[in-house]
Amino acid sequence: MSRNSDRMGQHAVQSADPAPQMTQEAANQTQGGSFSFVVPTEFVELPSKGRFYHENHPLHNVDTIEIKQMTAKEEDLLTSRALLKKGVALDRVIKSIIIDNRVNPDSLLVGDRNAIMIAARISGYGNEYTTSINCPSCTATQEYSFDLNDSNIAYGDVSEELNVKELGGGLFSTILPRTKFDVTFKLLCGHDEKKLLDQISNARKRNKQENAVTSQIRLITHAINGDSSNEAINYFVENVPSLDAQHLRAAFKIVTPDIDLTQYFSCNECGYETDLEVPLTSDFFWPKS
Repeated sequence: MSRNSDRMGQHAVQSADPAPQMTQEAANQTQGGSFSFVVPTEFVELPSKGRFYHENHPLHNVDTIEIKQMTAKEEDLLTSRALLKKGVALDRVIKSIIIDNRVNPDSLLVGDRNAIMIAARISGYGNEYTTSINCPSCTATQEYSFDLNDSNIAYGDVSEELNVKELGGGLFSTILPRTKFDVTFKLLCGHDEKKLLDQISNARKRNKQENAVTSQIRLITHAINGDSSNEAINYFVENVPSLDAQHLRAAFKIVTPDIDLTQYFSCNECGYETDLEVPLTSDFFWPKS
């Protein structure tokens, strides 16, 4: 899998792009009409480069998206109890900061959503991100700081080793090693991600098995040997051998464009060192004061 070596802080958020444009909201004057000001905007590089959107999507073959920097209005959204309870606070923030109102946040690929959220977090609260980490070795909980600028963009790539082929329109295919099924699978968008999280959350509330693995496989699977019926996909998901399931998930991961937030971690208690994927917890947009 090829990964771009450019750092997000230098390229994903392009501060050297054309001068910020005045948004409609920023152009409005105060009640007295005595002053107005421009809310700064920035261009965020999309990991997908717009390659995997359909032709009628506003981001089709578009490699950047313009967002405005967070204001007190977005902080209101982030602290709204009603929106938090419904689980839509972050969606409202994303919708609020995207300049192009044709873009539906739910239609964004997950990796592109992540790029937007990280850029907004950096501009709003800075690039230092401190959160609680459980050491993988001794399980001790500690506060640890990460640099959000120290991140790579994974543009997604096909893999001959995994027999992955790009079909276009965000669809890919792979031949499973054990059953030899030809599986067509897709990238996930914001709507899919919320559906997956809702399924896991509902299972927890009912004290049922979460089935995170099979739920993900069901969402990404588009067709089995050309059969896209629900019956075929459900049968496949319930009976797929573990070897084939691991292969499909690996293929999905390697083609998915996203932000790579893997960074160095050293435990303060036992000295264990490892590369760790930065966890995006509630501290991400609600930093401790």
